[in-house]
Amino acid sequence: MAKKTKTLGINLPVPQNREEAAASLREIGEINRRVARLEATLNDRLSKLKEAAETEAQPLRDAVEAKLNGLKVWAEANRTTLTGGDKTKTVDLGTGIVKWRKRPPSVTLRKVEDILARLKTMGLQRFIRAKEEVDKEAMLKEREVATTVAGVSIGSEGEDFVAEPFEVELAGGAA
Repeated sequence: MAKKTKTLGINLPVPQNREEAAASLREIGEINRRVARLEATLNDRLSKLKEAAETEAQPLRDAVEAKLNGLKVWAEANRTTLTGGDKTKTVDLGTGIVKWRKRPPSVTLRKVEDILARLKTMGLQRFIRAKEEVDKEAMLKEREVATTVAGVSIGSEGEDFVAEPFEVELAGGAA
């Protein structure tokens, strides 16, 4: 029994000549512009909804911030009692918990080049990290040599089909 194979493109609107191909490309452009208008309308509506929600939420956020600051003042004033003399850092208040957590130390750098120069001058190379990485651009320039290295393969450049409908932008329009 012969194996059946599917042929791609049977149910596709395939142009039969140059004029039909040009018409298909024009229709693609028209459809893309309709989709862009729908997206713009959606984004306009979403922007208005988001702005209204932000306006309505701001007083609520302010109320939470005020209550949180007041709770912090109370908890700090009563910390020894709440934590049993600092035996715990988490306190259950029945409706939720309050806790104190140490933040890990962090390093902030300004003018990294100057810092690197000072570290080298001071002999503190242990604070300098050298990063090694494979230079893929160099490998592409010397493909024959690069592919002799185990684990390196260079894929095909490939080819993509691109159809760009003609569109004109008006001068002085919004970007």
